Order: sequence, then structure tokens, then C-alpha cells
Amino acid sequence: MLERSIRHVVRKRLAAYPAVGLIGPRQCGKTTLAKAFGGAYFDLEQDVDRLRLDLEWQSLVSARKLIVLDEAHAWPEIFPRIRGAIDEQRKRNGRFLMLGSVSPELMTRVSESLAGRLSLVELTPLLMGEVAMDAQRQRLWLCGGFPDGGVLSPRRFPGWQQDYVRLLTRRDLPIWGLPAKPQVTERLLAMLGALHGQLWNASKVGRSMGLDFKTVNTYLDYLEGAFLIRRLQPFTPNVAKRLVKSPKVFFRDSGLLHALMGVSSREELLTQPWVGASWEGFVIEQVLGALSSSGREFRAYHFRTSDQHELDLVVEIGNEVWAFEIKLTTSPSPAQMEHLDRVTDLTDAKRRVLVTQVANPAGSDNRLSCNLVHLLQVIKGW
Repeated sequence: MLERSIRHVVRKRLAAYPAVGLIGPRQCGKTTLAKAFGGAYFDLEQDVDRLRLDLEWQSLVSARKLIVLDEAHAWPEIFPRIRGAIDEQRKRNGRFLMLGSVSPELMTRVSESLAGRLSLVELTPLLMGEVAMDAQRQRLWLCGGFPDGGVLSPRRFPGWQQDYVRLLTRRDLPIWGLPAKPQVTERLLAMLGALHGQLWNASKVGRSMGLDFKTVNTYLDYLEGAFLIRRLQPFTPNVAKRLVKSPKVFFRDSGLLHALMGVSSREELLTQPWVGASWEGFVIEQVLGALSSSGREFRAYHFRTSDQHELDLVVEIGNEVWAFEIKLTTSPSPAQMEHLDRVTDLTDAKRRVLVTQVANPAGSDNRLSCNLVHLLQVIKGW
């Protein structure tokens, strides 16, 4: 089994909370990770496991064994029972590990029943530091991080991703409440692929699909709640310049993006006019995934002024601000670093990083030019 860097965070949260929710997209490895903690496992999408849990409930909650509930959102009736069991013994921690493929924003029963009793941990698809072989690291950008999607077994890409999207649009998203027909969802996903890394304009997208902007935003909420899309909100420091206040949209997994855009090889990818946006989104997800797996709380943004001064990623961690500019080049220039300095000065960021594919890093912790592998290593020490 691959060692997932988030594992120690889950273990700490189990020691501190009665229940932990391990959330993330389908097929990212939640079940495999959860089973590594032992305990009694139940898949709540299966009627037989629901019945077994119902019949064994009293003995299970009285025992000291961890109870693992996979796809817990599929059986919302369980949440009040979990709350009751927790409230009977509030000082007992590490009792329930619940797995879910839908964000809590779409699982209202969780917020209603388990507020103050549950700690959420997000598991992403595989990160750069979680694949050991150089060939796997080389494939990660093209294939994305889903363990079964090609990063470990190259022949599965892009067919696995195409099947994954088809299953989500035709089964899972409708079950989770998305009111769109599968054909509409697939069309929206194709449009989002073309808009990857661009400013979000719901009215423009709606016009092209024959929908109003409110409907399009609602659909996007569901795609974001299923961990398919990230909306990077604008960073708005107190500066004199006019700021762009629209979010940017990204596919969270680069393999899904590439499959939707008809790219099946690295050679094809490098010839696409949008390859820089693909690299930008990949780096953003790797950085934010590394921060999440370290257990740190953060808020992520992009930054752009009306006169085109921009930063690809701005991260707030406590009272600190970190600024990142991402370029697909092996030879970053002094002018690019100077531009990063000028824009970052508007944000009062403590750290500024130019992320490229350069071989050797240069600079200091607070002003750095480096590749992604080096950046992920130094983030651990920040």
C-alpha cells in the first residue's frame, strides 16, 4: 500500500475528536487508507452492510473498536444515531471514521447532526511526494493522481478517466442532488475544460448553454462539492489599484482535464495552447494538497489587478501570506522574478516563489526560484 502523507493527520484527529470525516473524490484512496486503521468496516451504499450495522449497533458503540462508515452520506439516517452515541460518552475519542465523496456543504445532515463532534480531513488524489518512482512522478501531471488512473499503470490513461466522468455524470451527481441531465453536465464539464485556469463568467457560460447564470453557478457548486472543480477566489488586500473580483476555475485533477480535452500523451500535451494553464493548475493542487496533508489550516486565492498584475496563487496561513507565480519553463529569467517582486509587494506577502521546471533552486526561503519537487520539500519546513 502506498504511504499517504495525510495518514498522520487522521490519526491525530482521531485522538482528539469522537468522529473524523475523511472526505475527497471517489477513487482517491479513502477506503484503502481507512482500512489501514483497523476497526469494523461498513459500506453504507450496500443494503447488506446497512442491515448489519443496524443489527450490531448497540454492541459496536459499546465496544472500544473504531467504526468505519464508508460513503456515509448514502445513509443520512445514521447521523442522528452517531450523535446520540457520541453524546452518551462525550469524552471518548476516535470512535467513528466516516468516509465521503461529497463535501459537507452538500451534506446538510452532517452539519446539522455532528457540529462540534466531527473533524474533517480531505484526502486528495496522489501527490508528488507519495509516488516513489521517477517514472511515476513524470506521469503524474499527464495522468493525474487517481491511483487507478494511470500514474501507477500507464495503460489505464485516459480510458479510466473517461469512465470515471461518465459514472459521475450519469449516476453519482444525480444521486447527490444535481438537477441537470447527464448530457448537460457532460457539456458543462467540456466547457470547464476549455476554461481551465480562466476567470469564471457564469453569464457567458450560461448563454452558450441556454441557461441563466444562477443555474450555471448552482451546477458548479455540485461539481465543486464532488471535488472535481476548484474555484480560486480573488485575493483582495487593501491596495489602491482596482482588483479583478471574479474567481478562477480549475479542474482539480490534471488527468481528468487532459482526458476531457482529448490528450492521451505527454507529447500531445506539450503542443496544446493551454498547456501553461494545465501546468498552473497542477502545481496549485500539489501545493495545496501538501499543505492539507501537513494538517495546516489555509485559505487559497488568486490575485489580479485591472491592469494585468497577477499572481497565480496566494495562500494565507495564519497571519502569513505566501505568493506564487507559476511558469512552464526550464529557464526562468530575472525579469520574471522582478515582475513577481513588483506584484507581490502589493500583497505584503512574507514569502514569494517563482515555480518553474528549473533544475536547480536559487534564492532564500522568503524569495525563491525553484521546481515543484524542491518547493514541496521546503514547504514542510515553513
